[in-house]
Amino acid sequence: MFIAYEVALELIRKLAPLLRVIAKHDRDLLDQLQRAASSVALNLAESRGRAGGDRRRHIQIAAGSAFEVQGALDVAAAWGWDVDTREVKPVLDRLIGLLWGLRR
Repeated sequence: MFIAYEVALELIRKLAPLLRVIAKHDRDLLDQLQRAASSVALNLAESRGRAGGDRRRHIQIAAGSAFEVQGALDVAAAWGWDVDTREVKPVLDRLIGLLWGLRR
């Protein structure tokens, strides 16, 4: 089992309820958030079939996308939208930590 990949899928499941709130305010931010979250999982999945620097590159892309998810949630909060991230943030923080370790 690839733990980071499983956590990325958990993040997507935790994000799903928040997407409805964001969609009411900004469809472009919604699209970007969905694409970033999907990118994390998809790049991790692809990294499993790679080796060396190529594997590391996919993990780095996944990490960048995880930070993009974090940024999108921060933007929604800055706009004052009622986006409750209490369940999402611990999963996202764990994922970022896992990705940080895998990047080495």
